Amino acid sequence: MRVCILGTGYVGLTTGVCLAYTGHQVTCIDPVAEKIELLRGGGIPIYEPHLEDLAARARGNLSFSTNYEDGVPLADVIFIAVGTPPLPDGSPDLRYLRAAAQGVGAHYKGEFVVIVNKSTVPIGSGNWTGSLLREHLPESNFAVASNPEFLREGSAVFDSLYPDRIVVGSDKARGLETLYSLYRPILDQTFPAPTFLPRPDGLGAVPLVSTDLASAELIKYAANAFLSLKISFINEIGRLAENVGADIRQVAKGIGLDSRIGGKFLQAGLGWGGSCFGKDTSALISTAREYNLAMSIVEAAREVNQRQRDRVVEKLQAEFKILKGRTIGLLGLAFKPHTDDLREAPAIDIARRLIERGCKVKAHDPVSMPRFRKEHPDSGVLLASDPGELAADCDALVLVTEWPEYRDLDWDSIGARMRSRTVLDGRLVLDAAHLTSRGFRCLGVCG
Repeated sequence: MRVCILGTGYVGLTTGVCLAYTGHQVTCIDPVAEKIELLRGGGIPIYEPHLEDLAARARGNLSFSTNYEDGVPLADVIFIAVGTPPLPDGSPDLRYLRAAAQGVGAHYKGEFVVIVNKSTVPIGSGNWTGSLLREHLPESNFAVASNPEFLREGSAVFDSLYPDRIVVGSDKARGLETLYSLYRPILDQTFPAPTFLPRPDGLGAVPLVSTDLASAELIKYAANAFLSLKISFINEIGRLAENVGADIRQVAKGIGLDSRIGGKFLQAGLGWGGSCFGKDTSALISTAREYNLAMSIVEAAREVNQRQRDRVVEKLQAEFKILKGRTIGLLGLAFKPHTDDLREAPAIDIARRLIERGCKVKAHDPVSMPRFRKEHPDSGVLLASDPGELAADCDALVLVTEWPEYRDLDWDSIGARMRSRTVLDGRLVLDAAHLTSRGFRCLGVCG
């Protein structure tokens, strides 16, 4: 099929590369000329494991452009994968979605096309997109569909090729049929698995969930809200565990082995960040408000998540009594390992809170420091080239992002450079017994 992707962020670019790899002709369009030039040269503007390798293998089916004319006019399927950042009131900013839909309407010249909202958009956006398209195209020429993504940054290629399920929603049968054909190589797992990312053992046919538009839109929000709830729940239990003398890691293991609960997203720590959970829970609350409904559980999950960031400052304050004049080093800036994404990253809030209290804040991250320099040039955070430089003269180190390399640091060398051997494990992944044996004072955000 001829596929056009509007937007080359995490979702759009990963979707385009994976569809090209499975045999479709894909054109990715983005207004940022520098990004398109990088992509044409074989580069990738985001850090996502395996994406560059897969793009190289799909190169014959991939093209990149800044112009709608190069991909929209005769496409069979057009994905809208533009940003929908939150507005001050929590509702999503839909200006880019509007521009994309109007651009499709103005440039499409074929007989029938499926326009797919791949961006996470409010419930009802499919109907709104359809109304924008009808300003330019006869309704018989298109179907609007919702195809929410369930990609984890850092595992986005794996999640695209080997998904738990694929959800498609449309109010036109022809739209659903077209998307079934588009995804059939993934649904049936008939594509050749890349050597660097083999197919999981035992993976059979991938479930396809076909729904109406509104249901597909709500599935995405409901899934992200539920995962957010799990994280905030275990963090709230973690605060109780600290007070009663329980080990939250053992508590999480004990409840996670219940098949009705499951162990995923039960890792206590600093909470969630990134481009999805914060934005989507906020948008869900905003949508409910339009119908005079309260999302009390979702609101509570957001409050708990924000409070976890305050816990770092509270813990350090309790340890040192006076924070003014202290030097604190942050191990990690990205909101999670294996990505350079800084959106809603706990490190950003923690650094700001510490600086407000008179601390000198240093940071290191294996991947995201170039992006941090660009996106937060006036943060006041000093960036260190390696963990050893970060540790120099620090009163405490805070593990913010659980990069694997931080678990195996040379702690003797790190401690020798610190002013005070204090480590706050914000993700509860470090070996506290080992650190204690090396003379460190170990603190946990939930213990």
